[in-house]
Amino acid sequence: MLIAVLIVQVLSALTLIFLVLLHSGRGGGLSDMFGGGLGASAAGSTVVEKNLDRITVVAAVIFMFASVALALLLDK
Repeated sequence: MLIAVLIVQVLSALTLIFLVLLHSGRGGGLSDMFGGGLGASAAGSTVVEKNLDRITVVAAVIFMFASVALALLLDK
């Protein structure tokens, strides 16, 4: 069980890092590399940005639950 939670923790952490880097910030960030800079004037209002926000929140919730589960498992 510990190994499964640890794998989920690492995968969710890497996914969360990747998704946060994809968000367009003030300078565009890594999202420019994947075509995110094309709609920079309407950043945050596109369907892609909204879906990216939702996926990032889901990844953060998974990371949070995995962190709590890992702490509970290691406490024993």
